[in-house]
Amino acid sequence: MRAILAIVLLFGIVNASNQYQMGAKIYKETCLSCHGADGNGNPHVSFIVNPRKLTQTILTQEQAYEIIKDGAHAMGAAADIMPSFKSVFNEEELHAVAHYIYKKFDPKAQERIDEHYANSDVVPEEKVEKMLKRGKKIYNRNCSWCHGIDGNGNGEATRNPEMSIFPYNLVKSLLDEKQMFLYAKHGGKYWGTRKEDMSAWEKKYDDYTLKSVIKYIKIELQDTNK
Repeated sequence: MRAILAIVLLFGIVNASNQYQMGAKIYKETCLSCHGADGNGNPHVSFIVNPRKLTQTILTQEQAYEIIKDGAHAMGAAADIMPSFKSVFNEEELHAVAHYIYKKFDPKAQERIDEHYANSDVVPEEKVEKMLKRGKKIYNRNCSWCHGIDGNGNGEATRNPEMSIFPYNLVKSLLDEKQMFLYAKHGGKYWGTRKEDMSAWEKKYDDYTLKSVIKYIKIELQDTNK
């Protein structure tokens, strides 16, 4: 039995190593020109494509795979030039790239995210039932200007050419409730974006209010419009 277990473990290690090497090869041939050898983005193309810093990602490995496969636009991006690679690479290769990126550039991403969330304020039981009402009020006051009343990224700010705002379509967002809360709290730049369009709201609103906004987005906007 121990021999069989040892063989299984060894096979898993070898398979993971092969996947990592495959992902590294594809990354260097395809992704490095934008995201850079260190994952922090190639400064020479940042004016054009604004590549994300993979060392500060808020995405899980599976979410990274989805974006590599279908492209950022399929997940709600309006301006980031992250194309779909599903017609270029097969499933094994797509998963290998996501695996390599996650292990190479930010292997402790999930630990960091969990720690941030664990340190946030817990919503008091007596306030839970008030979250949707509170979230809608704050969303309409602050978030709809960019993301639109329906969350589709068509707010008033997008119709002002001088602002050059390209907010995400929140209905298509891959982020879960925890990730979206931390993104709103700390701002996009904290999580690897190069532009500062998505502000950090932690100085203006407490955790309860921000969690209420995310609850409203998830229940009233995403579930209704998907």
